[in-house]
Amino acid sequence: MALELQAAQDRYVGVNGLRLHYLDWGNADAPPMLLLHGYTGHAHTWDFFATALRGRYHILALDQRGHGDSAWAQDGYTHERFVDDVVGFVAALGLDRFILIGLSMGGLNAMGYMARDTSKVDRLVIVDIGPEIMAAGAGRIRAGQVAPPPEFASQEEAFQYLRSLGGFRNEKALRHRAHHAVRRQPDGRWRWKLDPALRQWTPAVPDLWPALARVPCPTLIVRGAESDILAPEVAERMAGTIPHATLVTVPDSGHPVPADQPAAFERAVRQFLGA
Repeated sequence: MALELQAAQDRYVGVNGLRLHYLDWGNADAPPMLLLHGYTGHAHTWDFFATALRGRYHILALDQRGHGDSAWAQDGYTHERFVDDVVGFVAALGLDRFILIGLSMGGLNAMGYMARDTSKVDRLVIVDIGPEIMAAGAGRIRAGQVAPPPEFASQEEAFQYLRSLGGFRNEKALRHRAHHAVRRQPDGRWRWKLDPALRQWTPAVPDLWPALARVPCPTLIVRGAESDILAPEVAERMAGTIPHATLVTVPDSGHPVPADQPAAFERAVRQFLGA
């Protein structure tokens, strides 16, 4: 039986002068779990995963600056500013202890958060990203950001465009991504929610190896077996650097593991969390 998505509450919080949007699946008395999406993604990346685990955790998925329904940033986009927002979000919501899960850019920001503060995260999950990125995947992502159509006649047209870029194997997940990536305008056209400035942004990967060596909490590294972003040797080095790390490689998956293989990703996280 297919999992029926459970709608989350749309919430907003002021952080670093920005109005940031996040999704809240309720269950406020349960252990908090903060989810960070990847570059050009949005909080709805996690809808299927959050629906499956909402009974055990208080799940919060943040639209990072310039993405989804969060405000576009006048002060720009850097790794440090994204991490500043995570720090501010945690403080604004009063999260004392929580589980932190980051996919791709969100994983970099999760590692960056751990470089600032290791005292609040009970468990960390890093999904298909590391301090070093494979050239093939970086090139693929950059190519997809060159002169995309600024608007579409329908959400279906946006989906067809995203499908033409490649990188996703699960059509249902990609259609869901496209549905939440565009916003209908008064003239009936659909335009990207993403800040256009992010199309010209090249994510700079800071040297996070020293920070990984200081991560005290149990950590799960999830790699897609056919990822063009996280090389096997980098994932293995991460597992050897983080003191309490487990590495799981998900078969028949590229970079977006929660989208390509949602059931396998959920199993890996559940096993790690004992859920």
